[in-house]
Amino acid sequence: MIPAAGLGTRFLPATKELPKELLPVLDRPVIQWAAEEAVASGADELILVLAEGKEALAAHLRPDPALERLLEDRGKTVELEAVRHAGNLCRVTVARQAAPRGLGDAVLCAAAAVGDRTFLCMLPDDLSLADPPVLRQLWSAHEEFGSSILALMRVPKEQISRYGCAEIAESRGKLHRVSGVVEKPPAAEAKSEFAVMGRYVLGPAIFPALRETTPGALGEIQLTDAISRMLKTEEVWGVEFEGELLDVGTPSGWLATNMRLARDHPEFRSAVAAIDGIGAA
Repeated sequence: MIPAAGLGTRFLPATKELPKELLPVLDRPVIQWAAEEAVASGADELILVLAEGKEALAAHLRPDPALERLLEDRGKTVELEAVRHAGNLCRVTVARQAAPRGLGDAVLCAAAAVGDRTFLCMLPDDLSLADPPVLRQLWSAHEEFGSSILALMRVPKEQISRYGCAEIAESRGKLHRVSGVVEKPPAAEAKSEFAVMGRYVLGPAIFPALRETTPGALGEIQLTDAISRMLKTEEVWGVEFEGELLDVGTPSGWLATNMRLARDHPEFRSAVAAIDGIGAA
């Protein structure tokens, strides 16, 4: 499941008409990077939670026979293969979020599409730079523990107020049993240095927990509040994952991620080198 119903206000005016998930990172849009990580982690169906006006996200991940015929007729084989790859990664299902009522509400909007299955959930605001992908690492932990799994990252205590914070009851190396989750606590009140990042494996118990969760500030339902409620009846573990998550959810992060990945890309590294050369001069 990929919640992608946000308004993209941090990128305005670029996102006035264009969903932020269609902004390119190198040669493909953010939503495709997310879909590719999901597929590489074992997913065979993608559930997109979208707001009105964001149908182009689903269209990008579905076949486009007319465009494919045009490219084939013009002999553009490289472009044709790229378009076919994007449109055939996996089956795509769309769920709708009627109003921006928080991440928890977005997840709840996909309840009918998910059913009683355990599912991967990811926020597309970060790209996985890891082998295996971060989602795959979480699924491996789920196979070991059979529980819901959170992606955890240590952050400086003074930065924990930017994130959800996990309280830890037990640790086994990089695996940590979670006893509580608080959304953006003041640094002085944080129970650990473990931030909850935008990758999850969630069992079907998350949906009744979300239905019972009271909206907080701005009328939003927080996923962290529902996870805390779920902890009353079942275990939740976290993975201190290997690798990195690269920010593409802010303009500065998006730009930095493009520059970083371009330096290692055979097609774009020379362009970055030229810019670096101008800066050095």
